[in-house]
Amino acid sequence: MEEQNTQRQLSNEERVRYSRHLTMPEVGIDGQRRLKAAHVLCIGAGGLGSPAALYLAAAGVGTIGIVDFDDVDLSNLQRQILHGTKDIGRSKLESARDRLRDANPNIEVELHECRFSSENASELVARYDLVVDGSDNFPTRYLSNDVCVFARRPNIYGSIFRFDGQSSVFAPHLGGPCYRCLFPEPPAPGTIPNCAEAGVLGVLPGIIGMVQAIEAIKLILGVGEPLIGRLLHFEALKMKFRELKLRRDPQCPVCGDAPTITAPIDYEQFCGIAVDVPAISVHDLKRKRDAREAIQLIDVREPFEFEIARIDGAKLIPLGQLANRLHELKRNGQTVVHCHTGMRSAQAVQMLRQTGFTNVYNLEGGIDAWANEIDPAMQKY
Repeated sequence: MEEQNTQRQLSNEERVRYSRHLTMPEVGIDGQRRLKAAHVLCIGAGGLGSPAALYLAAAGVGTIGIVDFDDVDLSNLQRQILHGTKDIGRSKLESARDRLRDANPNIEVELHECRFSSENASELVARYDLVVDGSDNFPTRYLSNDVCVFARRPNIYGSIFRFDGQSSVFAPHLGGPCYRCLFPEPPAPGTIPNCAEAGVLGVLPGIIGMVQAIEAIKLILGVGEPLIGRLLHFEALKMKFRELKLRRDPQCPVCGDAPTITAPIDYEQFCGIAVDVPAISVHDLKRKRDAREAIQLIDVREPFEFEIARIDGAKLIPLGQLANRLHELKRNGQTVVHCHTGMRSAQAVQMLRQTGFTNVYNLEGGIDAWANEIDPAMQKY
C-alpha cells in the first residue's frame, strides 16, 4: 500500500481520544498519524460495513468512503448497527455519516450514493488506500477483487451465512492470491441463498466486520501478520475458528502469470444473473388474477419462507425439488413462477422451458415486489 502523508499533527483532543493507542509501541504517535492519513473505502453500509466502519472511525482512520444506494429498513436493524429505529426510511449513507461523525468528529466521511459497478469502480478504488468489501452478492465481490488487483489495492474480504463467516485479505501485489484464485467460477444462480432467504445470526456480521477492521488497521500501520494467503473461517455454533492456507493460482485470469482480464467486465453476465427469461410484473399478474384468467402459480421458495408469507393459490415446489415434481404441473396454459426476489424463479423458468413448457413466466421482483406494490399488509422478510 502506498504510504500516505504521516506527518499530520494530532490535536490535544485527539491525543486524549487515542491515548490507549499512543501507549502501544506498535502504534504510537507515528502510527496514529498513519491512521489519520489513511483513506479506506467500505463497500456497503450493511451487516459487515456497519461494524467495520464504526471501528475504523473510532480508531481514527482519517477518511472513510462508503458506497451504498439503499434505504434503512426495519429488517436491517437486527444486524446493521450503524442504523437505528429513527433511521428507518432514511438513506443508509446519511444514517452512516451521522453515526460515524458522532463516534469520531475528527474524521472525514465520503458518501458515494451509487451501485458499485464496472462503470465507476476503478475511479472509486483509485481514491483510497484499501478496500473493505462488505457486499453480499457475487458480482460485486468479483468486481471489487478485480479492480483492486488492477489498482494494486488490498481487498479485505468478508462473507457471512447463517451461523458461519469468513475473512481474508486478497493482495497479489503483496504476494498473496486474489478472490478468483479461491473461487475461479461463481456458483450457479439460485444455488446459494442470500441472507434474506437463508437468514443470518445478527451478531455474526459484527464478528466478521471487526476482523475486517482489524486487518485494515494492521495494513495501515504495517504491523502484525495480515490475512494474506490465509482464509479465516468462523463457526458461531461451535465457537470455533479455522484457518485455511491459500495459494496464488498462476493460471488466474486476473492475477496469474498471463492475465486475460485486465479491465472490468460484465459481472452480472459472468455470474449468470442476467438471465433472459420471459417475465411478468406483479401488476400484470394481479390484473390477470382479477380477471379470473387461468394461471398456474408456482412458488419455488423453501417451506419456511412459505410459512412467513404466501400468495393465495400458489403451489409450493422448492427449486431443489422442481425437476422431480414436473409431473404435478400442467403443461398447457399460463404458468407464473415466483420466489423471494426473482432469482431462483428465473432459474426455474429456464428449467421449465427446457422441458417443454412454453407459456411460462418469471414474476419480476418475486413475493417481495408483491408485498411492496400489491399487498402492503403481507409479512416481509
